[in-house]
Amino acid sequence: MAGCAPLGAALLFAGGGPISGFSPSFTWWGQGKIGPVPVPVIIFLAFAVIAHIVLRYSRYGRQVYAVGGNPEAARLSGLDVRWVICSVYMIIGFFAGLGAFVLSARLNSAEAVAGLQYELTVIASVVIGGTSLFGGVGTIFGTVIGTILIGVLLNGLVLLNVSSYIQQIIIGVIIVLAVAFDTFAKSKSGSVSTH
Repeated sequence: MAGCAPLGAALLFAGGGPISGFSPSFTWWGQGKIGPVPVPVIIFLAFAVIAHIVLRYSRYGRQVYAVGGNPEAARLSGLDVRWVICSVYMIIGFFAGLGAFVLSARLNSAEAVAGLQYELTVIASVVIGGTSLFGGVGTIFGTVIGTILIGVLLNGLVLLNVSSYIQQIIIGVIIVLAVAFDTFAKSKSGSVSTH
């Protein structure tokens, strides 16, 4: 329910409909190319590399993994857990805004409800890439691979004229299976470590 107020404000600001007709300098970010490579792909890969370096090689990245894996243990180790969680949410907000910017530039249209169903696709991409929904496990490389796999799957379903409702069901089933597998793997590793 917390998302209702911002969505309502966006719909009110836009008059309930899409805003279109942007300048070419704006739409270039979604439709342009540098050589043969589309600009959105370059943006995606550039930020993926930056995120990989930060998570893998920086102190902040280790703090994020620690808080994600066990917040209480991280707190007892002296980490400012609230600051780490808050900073992660700020970074997520930045990337959500960046995604909205690129999508609007690509479609030459901005609409408050344009990305409403994307959260399931994002979750499915992340869990397929090996990130645990219980926290503390995952890599940017795995997420990129998961994103590519989900993209290929969704494109294939569109080419096969599969209903968008069926596509959502398939994505939901993928998430449920990934969570079940993650839970099973955690329980197995826990039972092994206790012996």
